[in-house]
Amino acid sequence: MAKEIKRIGIVGAGFTGKQIAAQTALNDFVVDVYDIDPKVLEGAEKYISGVLKRKNKMDSIQKVSYYSDLDKALEDVDLVVEAVPENLELKKKIFSQIDSIAPVHTIIGTNSSSYPVSKIESAVKRKDKVLNLHFYPPIPTRPMVDIMAGSETSQETFEKGKQWIIDIKCEPLVVKKECLGFVFNRVWHAVKKECLKIWDGGYADIETVDTAWKIFTGMKMGPFTMMDGIGLDVAYAVEMSYYEASGDPNDKPPDALKELVENGDLGMKTGKGFYTFRRRRKK
Repeated sequence: MAKEIKRIGIVGAGFTGKQIAAQTALNDFVVDVYDIDPKVLEGAEKYISGVLKRKNKMDSIQKVSYYSDLDKALEDVDLVVEAVPENLELKKKIFSQIDSIAPVHTIIGTNSSSYPVSKIESAVKRKDKVLNLHFYPPIPTRPMVDIMAGSETSQETFEKGKQWIIDIKCEPLVVKKECLGFVFNRVWHAVKKECLKIWDGGYADIETVDTAWKIFTGMKMGPFTMMDGIGLDVAYAVEMSYYEASGDPNDKPPDALKELVENGDLGMKTGKGFYTFRRRRKK
């Protein structure tokens, strides 16, 4: 194989990006973290350093660097994982920037929750070096990653991506043939869609649905709590991507969810979504 994956670039240091970075650093890779927002970058550094300290991986803190300059962040990376918001045009723009900056051998992966990389690959010249690499946060409790090829992805790229997933102690969920939603996210979409219909139709309270889910599955959180954790803006964008792809009115997320997003009630990150959360006081 060509150059081994040793240095990882994370583009987008938000909720999922910082978790990918932490999981990667925990497993002895060099990690370069980029975000356009200095506050997001500061939050990512605090989170990643905290994870590494709790896991007694103090040496790995020195292997993580933080950048607000994309050129510097991608100077010597072997793999880039794009983790920006779920917007197709934005992802194409970011892919194009990565393609023009990163070394020629660099693999470009997208953490998209729903878009196949084949919808993004037109933005790059290295179509043989693109992948879907979709994580399921919180990564420590859900260590699995969808991996799916684009229309021209080489077998070498695919195998290197799969091995990297294994090397960071996650389970690769191999998608054999391109499909919207990949593996588990496709199952999760069906669950979310029906839960949202129950809520929107007034058939049962969100607490009742969450309780039923927790009893049946043994999980600690129900679907509505999980959507609040992911962010209702993200949940809405993902559901809309399914609707736009299928054109099926049954896939259209309820207007009531859109209203929550427009009101800024995005879940845990804003203190209110389906549930109300107590915000931590700043010391």
